[in-house]
Amino acid sequence: MEVPPVKFTEMRDGRPGEASAVVRERVMAARAIQRQRFAHKPRITCNARMGSTEMRQFCAVDATTAELLKHAMTDLNLSARAYDRVLRVARTIADLAASERILAEHMGEAIQYRSLDRRLWG
Repeated sequence: MEVPPVKFTEMRDGRPGEASAVVRERVMAARAIQRQRFAHKPRITCNARMGSTEMRQFCAVDATTAELLKHAMTDLNLSARAYDRVLRVARTIADLAASERILAEHMGEAIQYRSLDRRLWG
C-alpha cells in the first residue's frame, strides 16, 4: 500500500511512533493466526488468498459493521472486487488487533485505506 508523504508539522509534533520491534511482533502474531486459520487449506497462506468460501466463513460481520460497509459501497461506488478487498483488509486489521471478529473499527480502517487509495491513484 502506498501512502502520501508525512507532513512536516506531523513529524515535529513530538508524539513517539510505535517501535518497529513492537510492530514486527504484532505482524508475526497476525501471520501465525492466519497460518493456523488456513492450516487445512494448503493453497491458502494468508487472508489475501481467501476465496469466496473462506470469506463467508472468516469475514462475517455484525449488522452495524455490515451497514458501515454498505454505506461505503454506495458512497465510494465500490465494485464487487473492491468489496472483497475491503473485507480481506478488515480481516487482516482484526488479526493485527488479535480480534476473532471483524469489528466496526477494523472495517472503518479498511474503508479508509480504500478511500485513500482511490484519492491518490484514481
